[in-house]
Amino acid sequence: MLIVTFGLGLIIGSFLHVCVVRIPKGKSVVYPPSACPHCRITLRPLDLMPLLSFLLLKGKCRYCSSPINLRYPSLELLTGLLFATTAYKLDYSIVTTIQAVLLISALIVISFIDLDHYIIPDKMLIFLLLTWIAFLPFTTVDYLNSFAGLAAAGGFFLMITLISKGGLGMGDSKLAAVLGLYLGWPNALLAMFLACFLAGFVGIFLILLKIKSPKDIIPFGPFMAWAAFITLLWGDQILHWYSSFL
Repeated sequence: MLIVTFGLGLIIGSFLHVCVVRIPKGKSVVYPPSACPHCRITLRPLDLMPLLSFLLLKGKCRYCSSPINLRYPSLELLTGLLFATTAYKLDYSIVTTIQAVLLISALIVISFIDLDHYIIPDKMLIFLLLTWIAFLPFTTVDYLNSFAGLAAAGGFFLMITLISKGGLGMGDSKLAAVLGLYLGWPNALLAMFLACFLAGFVGIFLILLKIKSPKDIIPFGPFMAWAAFITLLWGDQILHWYSSFL
């Protein structure tokens, strides 16, 4: 099952990269077929095998020998690892795992788009909302808990957005609200705390290495995505560990 979920993650990861590139441009994610960004030749199925094609072609385009961006195999590998980890942690529960990997897929797309363009597309947030609604008949949902998570996470980040006067975007607040809906209370608040901690740690690290200055913008979406993934799989254990000190 680990091999199956990892392989599925590689395949989905290839499609997610297409979404990352095309969604900000308002283009279709299914047409036209993928092509080399250098020579513009349409790629064949043998050129599109996730991770394997990159290794067989030694990181170069079959037609013009231009180097293939490392993001392609990296995103595929990342998706495969996240899918396999999620399925294993959720004990291969079909419905729960499918919902989780759809959430993770959307968060991957959101993270890379935010890194590239400093935006969180409303289309992806709508996709997450529709996914949550679609799974309601198949899952047991505590609505009070879910909406409490939405209010806590969304309200907290909306307050920061208003106070910071542009330091944090409205897209981050909307993403926080949607994640709160998925994670519920108090896990949503844990995820937001983890996101702030991760962002602060990475920000200080980048400043010390002089890769970024204190005035540079650092997209917050990827940190919320990582925090949501951690909370989704280990949130209850973290909260239990924390409460043991109180």
